[in-house]
Order: sequence, then structure tokens, then C-alpha cells
Amino acid sequence: MDDTSGCRSSLPQAAGTQGHPATTSIGVGENARVRNSRTPRRADITAVELVGGAEALELELHDHDERWADTYRWHRARIEEALAAVDVEIEHIGSTSVPGLAAKPIVDIVVAVDDITAEEDHLDALLAAGYQLRVREPGHRLVRTPARDVHVHLYERDDPAVGEYLLLRDHLRADADDRALYESTKRALLSQRWDDTNAYADAKTDVILEIKARARAARAQ
Repeated sequence: MDDTSGCRSSLPQAAGTQGHPATTSIGVGENARVRNSRTPRRADITAVELVGGAEALELELHDHDERWADTYRWHRARIEEALAAVDVEIEHIGSTSVPGLAAKPIVDIVVAVDDITAEEDHLDALLAAGYQLRVREPGHRLVRTPARDVHVHLYERDDPAVGEYLLLRDHLRADADDRALYESTKRALLSQRWDDTNAYADAKTDVILEIKARARAARAQ
């Protein structure tokens, strides 16, 4: 994900579960729904499952495209319909959610649920709606469109990762200087050679932590 969270992917560089393809081992109130899972909470998975194996590394930046917001709204409605019986919160995250910020042309969406392990309530419904499973890992599920241009991240509602995504998104929307700093950092890094996306993500860490520190300070004022 061309994300603004600073969260590094834990995916292995390699290539699945019953009912899923082969694998290897917040909030917006208008989106709230009315039912929590009635399934007793159970232990989450402990291993990372990557569906489809390793893929070619593709790092690119596009100037901000206002159509990304339209894409988010279209998929939010699709997700709301698929999860109509579940209490969820949905947000646009990552660089495509920040007007004026260049980004990899993949729209990232976070869906906050009450119980990540109740996959029959949310994951199965998204798969039935046409999204494809890419990742199952502790605390996180990732589905995407067949075209791979929209990624939908499932987290539990109180997972700190959700707050981190929103903290950076909101700050970069409001602060032109940090927005320019982040973009210039990404452009400089893309001029270098990278063997995998984790190495690229790691290289952004210092700048992201610096920006997040200012975001927290601004929020505290």
C-alpha cells in the first residue's frame, strides 16, 4: 500500500484455506450498521497467509487524481451493501485519500469490524461481492479488486493501526509543508532500486515518524 501510516507489511516474499484460494504460510457514523457478530470470539490466526504468491514489484507515483475519491465512494457503497448486516466503519486511507498528494494508483480502504476472527460475517461477504483475498495475517485481512486497483483492509475497530492511518491522513490533508515533504521523499526514493516493497517502506520510516510526531503535537494543541 502507498500508505501514510508508516505500517510496514509483514508479508513474506513467497507464495491456501478452506473456501479461499491457495495461500502460503475510526469512524464515519453514517456507515454504521446494526448487528455485531453473534459468533463467540475465537483465537485469531498466528501465521501470515499470502494468496497467489509473490508478485512483481511495482513502484510508481501518479499526480493526485480527483477520481480516486470517486472510486472510494463507489467501493464504500459496495462494501456497505455487502456488509449491511454487520456493524462496520469505513474510511479512505493512504496517499490517494490526501488531495494534492502524489500516490501509487491504488485506492486503500479500511473497514473496522468488531471481531476480525468472525470471517463469516465480513470476509466471506466481501469475497461474495467480488473482492479477492490477498492476505490473512494476525489482526488483518486484505482483499482487493481483480484489477488490483482497490485494496480493502479489515482490522478490528480498536486496532491501533486504524488510528495511525487516520492520524497521518488527516494531518497530511491539513499541512501543506508535511504533504510536500512526504511527496518529495517518495519521489527521491523511487529513483533508487528496490528489491521488495518492505525495503521501500522501511526507507520512508524516519520521515513518516517525524511527520507523525508533528501530527500528534498539532492534535494536542
